[in-house]
Amino acid sequence: MSQYEKQLERYTKAGQAHVLQFYDSLDEKEGKVLLDAASQIDVERVNRVFASSVNVDTSARDAEPIQPLPDDAFDSTIGEDKASQVQEWRKIGLEAIAAGKVGVLLMAGGQGTRLGSSDPKGCYDIGLPSHKPLFQLQAERITRLQAVAELELGKPDGSVFIPWYIMTSGPTRPATESFFQKNDFFGLARANVIFFEQGTLPCFSPDGKVILSSRHEIATAPDGNGGLYAALRQPLSLLDDTHTVLTDLKSRNIDYVHAYAVDNCLVRVADPVFLGASIAKKADCAAKVVPKSSASEAVGVVAIKGDVFSVVEYSEITKEQAERIDPHKPGQLAFRAANIANHFYTREFLEQVESFEDRMTFHIAHKKIPYCTPNGEVVAKPPKPNGIKLELFVFDVFPFAKRMFVLEVVRNEEFSPLKNAPGTGSDDPDTSRRDLLVQQRRFLERAGASVADDAVIEVSPLVTYAGEGLESVKGKTFSRSGLVESVESLDALE
Repeated sequence: MSQYEKQLERYTKAGQAHVLQFYDSLDEKEGKVLLDAASQIDVERVNRVFASSVNVDTSARDAEPIQPLPDDAFDSTIGEDKASQVQEWRKIGLEAIAAGKVGVLLMAGGQGTRLGSSDPKGCYDIGLPSHKPLFQLQAERITRLQAVAELELGKPDGSVFIPWYIMTSGPTRPATESFFQKNDFFGLARANVIFFEQGTLPCFSPDGKVILSSRHEIATAPDGNGGLYAALRQPLSLLDDTHTVLTDLKSRNIDYVHAYAVDNCLVRVADPVFLGASIAKKADCAAKVVPKSSASEAVGVVAIKGDVFSVVEYSEITKEQAERIDPHKPGQLAFRAANIANHFYTREFLEQVESFEDRMTFHIAHKKIPYCTPNGEVVAKPPKPNGIKLELFVFDVFPFAKRMFVLEVVRNEEFSPLKNAPGTGSDDPDTSRRDLLVQQRRFLERAGASVADDAVIEVSPLVTYAGEGLESVKGKTFSRSGLVESVESLDALE
């Protein structure tokens, strides 16, 4: 049976034979493009995903009651009374890191289009004195944390590694890999930086038919950051279809995984406090959150909807609920756990996602999608939405966790997202740069130093991960601006 006959049989059984309707009129190159694309789509699964998403009764789900997080599934690092608990969690997390039990998943499939850049968002320079891009800041935090684990747990230099699994997308993968190669992986061991690719799903007509964007091309779109879970099961190489991210985690004996989005300049990669708290709580899935800035902040919150953990969009919460005060925490909102796409998983939980993935409802977006008419003409700009794109969100697994945990952290220490174009005034390069430099000033001041008001000091992540290792600055006054790549170089700024 030829490749064409195999695909025709598959798509006919799935009720999608129209995908190959123009095959006989295509030249050899076009025919190969179509067959290659068709063979990479699990058309039976695609049909199930569409049916489960468009036929779901959302009215019952929308009517389910929303409740704040239960005390036994929620904790916080905020407050002086939490200091000893935070240190205990940090110790547990560092022990897991030093034992080689921790890996990191980075969601980096986005382009910097809204920032005015055609490069992957992780390549973006927020304007620091060093001009280090987001990827470099995060890589150096990994390097520093490896060294901290070695130092505090008595491990030999160079013996602790935190593998970094970087999820790209079709458009960003070549540029991302090239950027890392050009920069010698920012000092990380090449074997511990693993690239993989976010998946796509076909676009559909309202009646569930896969859309052709031309006679030989299937219209597809990224499957959302929740596509992470399916991507973990895809081969890392065409040469070995058994080697996936999941099998790689297992082969390295990694039990715990930290996942986060690339656009947060303050992210604590493989945060030992978050890891340690999640491990101590015996969580199989956990979310790091920050307090809402106000009752009216337009952000999703982690809460209980029905009887399961969910991210509840701000549009789903009434004004009364948004303003409700936590009876156990006077002055704090009951629904304050703002979602920041920062998660913990056990490897065992990630391996189980496939068993319930078909029960996860994909989110529907009605879009204007270029399409090919039955007579082969391409309509490049439909006048109105004509198709459906489906995507999963990374938090769509929360309802399936058996032991979910939520950890609240200080916003200005851990969350400053990069979303908007320069000059916007919020969540843009200027606010990211400001928040990072102000944090590093706090690191120095907490260590006992004084910093002049007009001094702009950038402290490399290679010097300190979260303010540790700065004991030598106590009692010193820094009056000059500069870049600090070693503790010793601070002396030049006095």
